[in-house]
Amino acid sequence: MSRQRPGRVPLPPAEVNIEKLEDVINEGNYYGAQQMYKSISARYLSAQRHSEALDILHSGACLQLKNGQVTCGSELAVIFVETLVKAKVSYDDDLLDRIRKIYKTFPQIPLPQDLGEDDDMQQLNEALGAAKTRVECCMSFLKAAIKWSAEFGAHRNGSPEIHAMLAEYLYSESPELDMTRVSYHFVRGNNPKKFASTLVNFMGKCYPGEEDLAIARGILMYLSMGNLRDANCLMDELKKHAQYKEHDLTQSDLIQFISYLLPTLQRDALPLFNKLRTNYKSCIDREPAFNELLDEIAELFYGVQRRNPLQGMFGDIFKMMG
Repeated sequence: MSRQRPGRVPLPPAEVNIEKLEDVINEGNYYGAQQMYKSISARYLSAQRHSEALDILHSGACLQLKNGQVTCGSELAVIFVETLVKAKVSYDDDLLDRIRKIYKTFPQIPLPQDLGEDDDMQQLNEALGAAKTRVECCMSFLKAAIKWSAEFGAHRNGSPEIHAMLAEYLYSESPELDMTRVSYHFVRGNNPKKFASTLVNFMGKCYPGEEDLAIARGILMYLSMGNLRDANCLMDELKKHAQYKEHDLTQSDLIQFISYLLPTLQRDALPLFNKLRTNYKSCIDREPAFNELLDEIAELFYGVQRRNPLQGMFGDIFKMMG
């Protein structure tokens, strides 16, 4: 008579494994803990105990990141989001808080300054490499979270709060700052005042002549999404700063164009819109993407259909940043 195969050992409550894995982390066995987090959470997922699988992954991501294990922590963070997708969990404020908690545990480490000797340059190169890794890991996690949030109940472009997190981390931590990418996520966020303060900070350290390009890019990006309210809010905040610092933003032709454009879009004034584009063509042409953004604005606000089949190239580049 054949012996009956024993059944699977029932899974304990998730808290039991969370405490056990925390002990492994505290012993410094980060790699061993990583493999256990992945295998144990997979068992809960297979048993359809999605909530407990998420608890284990969330705990692991936060603990690894708090201990400086960025690659391990971000891997668990991404699996956390993948589990939300597999379980078809809807976006809500509680999950946004959990994503924000993981985001807050990503290290923020200033780059070393005033280095000159060979040993110091090696230290700087190592710090730059570590910063690049942190940014790539955080970006992978937050972009996955944005995609999940768009699919499962947030805004069609993804959660504005998560876009704002990504914009802030890219700006504060990127060793090679890409202000276009930062702006892309800020305009899909929900905090134009924070965007304004970031632009002010950028203006203090960018190359001369780039300040007005950064301002115009942000405002035109808002307008190309039909968001006249936040475009005006951004401009108002920047004007307040200019008054405080006694800096005249209107000295730039490009900022003059933006200042005239914003009130024009509040009216049925397509001829004036076209006249502004003609009169300020030379400053608009300083950045190739501006003309396409203006074509998108003309289509949104005045119903002007774009004719050039090549148009959309820069829009596709912007979409790749999402």
